[in-house]
Order: sequence, then structure tokens, then C-alpha cells
Amino acid sequence: MEYSAAVTYVESLGKFGIHLGMERIQGLTALLDHPERKIRTIHVTGTNGKGSVTTFLANMLQQAGKKVGSYTSPHFVRYNERICLNGEEISNEDFAAVTERTKAALDRFLAEGGEQPTQFEFITAMAFLYFAEKQVDYAVIEVGMGGLWDSTNIITPEVSVITNVTLEHTDRLGKTIEAIAAQKAGIIKPGVPVVTEAEGKALEVIRGTAEASHAPLYVYGDDFSTEELTSSMDAQTFLYRMGEKEMEVTIHLPGEHQILNGAAALAAAEILREKDGSIDEAAMLRGMDAARWPGRLERIHRNPDIILDGAHNPSGVTVLRKALDEYYPGARRIYVFGMMADKDVSQVSEILFRPEDTIYTVLAHEGDRSEKPEKLARRLHKNAVPMDELAAAYRRAVQEAGPEDVVIVCGSLYLIGTFKELGLDR
Repeated sequence: MEYSAAVTYVESLGKFGIHLGMERIQGLTALLDHPERKIRTIHVTGTNGKGSVTTFLANMLQQAGKKVGSYTSPHFVRYNERICLNGEEISNEDFAAVTERTKAALDRFLAEGGEQPTQFEFITAMAFLYFAEKQVDYAVIEVGMGGLWDSTNIITPEVSVITNVTLEHTDRLGKTIEAIAAQKAGIIKPGVPVVTEAEGKALEVIRGTAEASHAPLYVYGDDFSTEELTSSMDAQTFLYRMGEKEMEVTIHLPGEHQILNGAAALAAAEILREKDGSIDEAAMLRGMDAARWPGRLERIHRNPDIILDGAHNPSGVTVLRKALDEYYPGARRIYVFGMMADKDVSQVSEILFRPEDTIYTVLAHEGDRSEKPEKLARRLHKNAVPMDELAAAYRRAVQEAGPEDVVIVCGSLYLIGTFKELGLDR
């Protein structure tokens, strides 16, 4: 199978939508000889911060000399971005080869009466197969949605991480924090340590699940903590404490929330270190310093500063607004903003925008789920101007911005993907 044919085939699976459940992924991986059982894994879920924790952990393990796979979603431009080995995207040749082998298993699964897997389930099986064939030392696996019924949840990891829990995907995961926390806590396995940043009612659910599973639980604020030392768009330094250990850590992902995500990743690495002494403190510090994560407070230009952020729910834009208030308190803010129609536009708007901000609304992504710019502008209840094209809106925003201003392209990961695909980040 050629690469272009592989991409076309994977894209075609998108028509089968999103269907949570384990029967399809279990049947598919069984026909691939259960590659997920041949690798050591770390499982990461949460409402926000999953990708950051994944990249922190992957970098620390790689700096410790490990061969490390990472599986994340969604991608910005290419499906290859989702499946990485030591920080490098899967090659076109390997993508095509693993697609072909997974498709052969899928064809057999369907012939034997199995239900059609979704695109995410198929790519998840691809990732497990690729990592097993490459004989990775560890694979850091990010949950797609929820946890309990997510296709990644066929693994028994070395450690599980649950970042935070807020309302999201309420049509699929439940209408309350407790219901969503129960879905996230579904990745907890008997006896497997769990690290979490969750608090309040969500933490109560997670704690109950961990106790029932006899899984050691490490909670931010109780079992490990941080103290911010310096913070800027360029770098942050903080003290990390766990038990008797204290480390001064540098990261290059801006925002207070990334210190919490970094702490969760460090706690997970500490747990791994108890089993694997080669994961030393120096490797952990190098890995944290080396970690980068695109599309999250990603600055692509200075004077004016231009920032890309894929925040698309109230909790995500809360941390974006907090970071803007910290790093650009007096700057004029010009937004290029696009959202999916099924998101909470009103609440996002109330959190993110000030009355004096300039907003250009655009189509986040070609497709029925994207809110039309005109309707989005009306829903914002601000002085928003709809624009027909993302590139035109971006050029107008940049032209209007002075050297001390900040341009923010945000509202959806799909929007950031479109932005990058158009080459506007270069």
C-alpha cells in the first residue's frame, strides 16, 4: 500500500463517527496478536493537559536512554503526528505498512461478523502494532475521549495519570462532574499507581475508584506539590516536591497550568523510577527542559507576539485568559477566533474576551460541525467581525497590531490545524 492510499483509507473511516466501547478494539487487536500486551505503557487522561503530560513523560524517558513511543490526538496537519517514536513522527513508509497490516486484520474481523471499528479505534490499533514492532521500552498513550470506554483502555499500564476533570463531551460522558470523573477513573487498573491533579468532587470519585482497585493514589497538593519561581512566555522555573525530594525544574511551556501538568508528569516518572533505576533525576530535568507542545500558548512571532492556542472548552480558555492576563496585562488583544458549533460558545466568550478586544470570527474547519463566522459573531455578543477566510482574517489582525500588541489565533484545535496546513505559522 502506498502512503497516499493509506491516508485515503484512514480518512474514509471517519464516516463511521464516534462510538465508545471496547468490543471492536478488542477484536481487532486480538487478530493482530495483541500488540498492546507486548509493550510497557503509561496511560494519560483528563479534560485538559493530556498532551502536555504525554510530551513531558516521553521526553523524560527518552532522555533516560529509552526507546519511547507516544500516541496523541488529534493531529494538526498529518495523521503521522499522532504516532511518534522518540519524538519523530512515524514515517510515510511505516504508516503505509502498518495501515496495510491493520486493514488486513480489520477485513478479517468484519468477515467473521465483527462490527465496523471507528477511525480512532483503527489508528489506536495501528499505534499499538507499530510500537510493538519497534520494540519500544515504553509507550505513552493519551486517551481519546473519557477513559472507561475509550479504545486505548485495553492496556494495563505501569502508571496512570488523570490530569484535571471538568465538564466536557457531556453528550457522551455524562452531565455532571461526578459522571465524567467516573469515565476518567475508568483507566485505573488493579494495583496500578495513579497520579492526578483533580480536586473536589472529581477527586472523590477518583479516590473511591482507586481504593476499590487497590491502586496507590498520588494527589497534587497532598503527595506532591510545586512552588513557582519564575514565569514568562519563554520559560518557567518551579520547585517540585514529592516526599523528601525537591528539584528545581525548568520548562518551556508557558502558563501556570503547565506547572501542574509538569508536576503530574514528574510524579509519574518518579513512580516509574522505583522500578527502573535508569530513569535518573538528571534525565528527568533534561526531559522537562526539552519538552515542546504545539498549539498550546505557542508563540510563533514576536513584536507583535502571535500566539496559537487550541483551547476549546471553558476550562481551556480559563487558563488561556489567565496566561494572557499574566504575560500581556496591558497589551491590546486581537483575536482570530473559530469554534465548533457543538461547543459552549457563550461561556467561552464570557471567560476569554474583554469588551475592548478586537475579534475576527472565522470558520474553524471545513465541515458541518464548524460554526459559521456570521453566526459565531452573533453568539459572542461582542464587537466581533465575521471573515470569509482564515488567511484574510489573520493578515488583517497582523496588519492592525502594533509591536506591543498580541494576536491570538484560538478557539479550536481544528482551527490551529487549518492554520498550520495553510502555512500561516511560517
